[in-house]
Amino acid sequence: MTGPEPVVPASAVAEEAAAAADGVADPPVAPGPPDGAADFRMAVVSSVTLDLPSQHPQVCLRELESPRRQLTFAVGMPDAVALAHAQRRIPTPRPLTHELMGEVLQRFDIDLVAVRIVGRLGAVHFAELDLRGRNGRSVHSCRPTDALILALHQPVQVPILIDARLLEGTGDVPPPGTV
Repeated sequence: MTGPEPVVPASAVAEEAAAAADGVADPPVAPGPPDGAADFRMAVVSSVTLDLPSQHPQVCLRELESPRRQLTFAVGMPDAVALAHAQRRIPTPRPLTHELMGEVLQRFDIDLVAVRIVGRLGAVHFAELDLRGRNGRSVHSCRPTDALILALHQPVQVPILIDARLLEGTGDVPPPGTV
């Protein structure tokens, strides 16, 4: 059993995000996973592209600090479209699923503390949502695209964290909880 998890007040994350947007301070730093076992690097969604003749769009995440490595992986077309809309803040006529989920989180006073890309098995990548609400903190396994789209729809900047091992090579990096 582990001790209590460190909690960063939402106001502190929001203030740091606002300062970063103004070019005054560094981007917000979110705590890593509760066990602290992995080394995570801050990243941004750099691009969502479709390079013909490939039929699979690619998402590229770029590390914020030197050496500014990239993690690129294939996604489905609907996810790429939703991610591109979120990245460019393009409004849609009706809320997409991720916009709806973001609104539900806000209405229930649940903060998205961080998004973590935590593993890779073959071509499949794994992610987690780190949430904080009135009942405490919880971590939920999810698809990377869902996590990234939800993060981009938040009113304040949400840290995107990548397990450093994913940036170092192309082999498997088992996500937490797998053997």
